Amino acid sequence: MSPKPSSRSPRRGEPDTSGSSGYSHFRVLGRYVLILAVVLLASVWIVYNLLGNTVIHGASYEAKGRSRLLDTIVSAPMRGEILASDGSILATNLSYYDLRIDFRAPRFKIVEYYDSIPLLADSLAKYFPQRSREGWVKHLKKPLQDSVQNRSRSFLLLRAIPEDMMKKVKYTFPFFRGFKKATQHGLKCESVIRRSYPYGDMAALSIGRVGDTGGEVHGISGLERALDSLLYGTPGVRTKRMFTRGAGYWDEVPAKDGTTVITTIDVTMQDILEYELSEMLIKANADWGAAILMETSTGDIKAISNLERDSTSATPRCIEAMNRAVLGWEPGSVMKVMTMAVALNKGFAKPLDRMYNIGRSYGYLGRKPISDTHSPAQLPVSRFLEYSSNIGMVKLTMPQYESDPNRFKADLAEMGFFDRFNTGIARERPPFFPKLQNNVGGRLNLSRMVFGYTTMIPPLYTCAFYNAIANDGRFVRPRLVKGHRLADGTDSLIDVSYVRDRILSSEDAATLRKMMRDVVWEQGGTAKGLRDPIVEIAGKTGTCRLAKEAPRDSSGKIIRSIPFTGGYLEGRYRVTFCGFFPYENPKYTCIVVVSDPRGAYRGAAGSAGTVVKNVARKLYSRGLFADSRDFAAAPGEKPAGETPTIYASYNSERVSRLHNRLQMKSSRNIITPDSKATGENIVPDVRGVGLREALSTLEGAGYAVQFQGMGYVEEQNPAPGTKVSPGTKVNLRLRHL
Repeated sequence: MSPKPSSRSPRRGEPDTSGSSGYSHFRVLGRYVLILAVVLLASVWIVYNLLGNTVIHGASYEAKGRSRLLDTIVSAPMRGEILASDGSILATNLSYYDLRIDFRAPRFKIVEYYDSIPLLADSLAKYFPQRSREGWVKHLKKPLQDSVQNRSRSFLLLRAIPEDMMKKVKYTFPFFRGFKKATQHGLKCESVIRRSYPYGDMAALSIGRVGDTGGEVHGISGLERALDSLLYGTPGVRTKRMFTRGAGYWDEVPAKDGTTVITTIDVTMQDILEYELSEMLIKANADWGAAILMETSTGDIKAISNLERDSTSATPRCIEAMNRAVLGWEPGSVMKVMTMAVALNKGFAKPLDRMYNIGRSYGYLGRKPISDTHSPAQLPVSRFLEYSSNIGMVKLTMPQYESDPNRFKADLAEMGFFDRFNTGIARERPPFFPKLQNNVGGRLNLSRMVFGYTTMIPPLYTCAFYNAIANDGRFVRPRLVKGHRLADGTDSLIDVSYVRDRILSSEDAATLRKMMRDVVWEQGGTAKGLRDPIVEIAGKTGTCRLAKEAPRDSSGKIIRSIPFTGGYLEGRYRVTFCGFFPYENPKYTCIVVVSDPRGAYRGAAGSAGTVVKNVARKLYSRGLFADSRDFAAAPGEKPAGETPTIYASYNSERVSRLHNRLQMKSSRNIITPDSKATGENIVPDVRGVGLREALSTLEGAGYAVQFQGMGYVEEQNPAPGTKVSPGTKVNLRLRHL
């Protein structure tokens, strides 16, 4: 008999297991089922997405990924440099920095920034005076007007400052110097490339300038524009790729940097030409001047200058103006050389001793008389240029062209006079002669053309034609570019080219040179004042009534929208001298045009000619002629009474050093700098010192420097002792000994 189940109740602390084992198993099983279901659902979701990404939507995702990783940008090439003939840099690329502030940087110290604004504004106003202290305070507070989430992440503080100033701001200015991490001060220093011109405005219109055109930097004037395709280079392509440390850009097609261009400009000659032209414009109180210095054998433009008086300056000074050297003007009597060249080439100027009746006036075709101011009653053909005879040129020329007035222009064209030079100078124009009617009016116009009216001839073309005469009749093409610098550092030079291999025979060229010499060296010459025992100059003067000029923009383009009525200004003239030197073996041809000189400098020889003479003397004194003399005294010969002259200097030992080492018996300084002009924010006195010491002194005091001329400092503005903030521009005017 089996025992009965116990009906004993469980003791205290003993679990009651009756009827619960099945429930426990069900609960555990339920959990496993739930987990399994979640895993199955997750697996289904993963498989679904895997199939979706790789099969269903695979193509679209692949294309999207490819587009993200193959994102391309254009990489700009480095612009080529422009060099002077000796390799000096006229235009280059320098690194500057744009300073910006990220006001939403992760740990930006906004309270400290606000408290530092007054001190930060003080520092900014001291070194960047384009804004006053109050202006900087206002500028620094401007971003704080926006809500926190809308504040700028790239607030422009300073644009295009040099590296040394960038470091000064970053490490020494209030607020920025207090924090080492950019996440706290938000300062971002972005490197930018800027086009720089070490010689400032020297030949600025011929060298040109660049500008931003549609996000790219291209030339907008001068050689920068004419040779832009060479200088700019070829843009590259950069593609976004995945690298070990993340995505970045890879050069698919590297940018090809621009070509370095070698010009014909000689920095020394350019400085001399600009200085002499500037001095004359100031002395003569003239409106503007243009000048070109050309090497005879090659046509290389060694110097070119376009200046006008600065009407906004309190002190007399000149600034770069529109490029009038390549714009057309009525030339005046310098045209007579071209007319005589045609006459010699066609043979009707011979015999040279044939006499013509001249007198004071000649009523050609019974119309308004043509006058001569200083010709005698009779002249031979050989002396027409010497006396600058208008009547002689008309009587010589008109019988040859009365039946067809346009044939004179055709004969000049045959000599290459109207061929384009394509020098690369912006807005260069060829000469303009109007088409003439074969009637009385056409013949009257031609009778004025032969001595320089009713035509428009750029000074460049006059200079080039005179240069052909100096070059024994070979018409070399003027040029401003003589070669390119290749990637390996070697120079590829361009051969000299010719407009015409010959426009005159050697005999006729020599005859014409002799006529031009007589303009300076014979008794009737209109340029007798240019005689010089050091350099023998030959050339021709030209004086033309000053025509009213149509209004032009800064590039020289006529503004058609402004009404304009032509005519001549009473009692005002534009004068020209074009010549070559030295006469026996011409090295250089030079033309100078001066608009409306006044007083003692009113004549062509007294103003334009004097510039040519002074340039010639200075080129000679610097040994730029092969036959320059040695100015040193012969052994045992006592020098002339002049004692050596030296610049002033802040270095007190300079004079004694010269005396002791060079055994100079005596010397005299120019001007001794004023030692009182010292102190914080006080402009030092650099009058009398050389340019190198002046630059060192002024830039060391924190001032920017702009200078004009060469030699020692004759004048400075602001004046010595003036209290101005660092960063202010100090203008220096230099002069020769």
